[in-house]
Amino acid sequence: MARVTMIGLAAMGLLAGCGATNAPPASIATRAPAFANVGLERVMGQDAGTLTRLFGQPDADLREGPGRKLQFVGRFCVLDAYLYPKGSAEPRVTWLDAREPDGSSIDRASCVAALTRREGGK
Repeated sequence: MARVTMIGLAAMGLLAGCGATNAPPASIATRAPAFANVGLERVMGQDAGTLTRLFGQPDADLREGPGRKLQFVGRFCVLDAYLYPKGSAEPRVTWLDAREPDGSSIDRASCVAALTRREGGK
């Protein structure tokens, strides 16, 4: 009998916490954090001509369908800029990848900063 009472009390305790509320708990984030573009302002949304003026001639220029990838290789990093058109507009940078020459990861903004300091774009 004591066992039945304990189960009943436990069930009532659980149900007591089921009151409906419309507000989410304060500890739950309501918005996913955006991927940081800090330090990338000079590159994101730019066209190929702007990238060439900023970094010099690309070390690789690949096209596939409407997309284009420009690769810039520096002493400290490799930057891949992916350009895509929006409607009939000229393709612009929508994404960047960066890595060290050995393939290990590096911060994209640090790579952009290093490449803009290349003498004569190299």
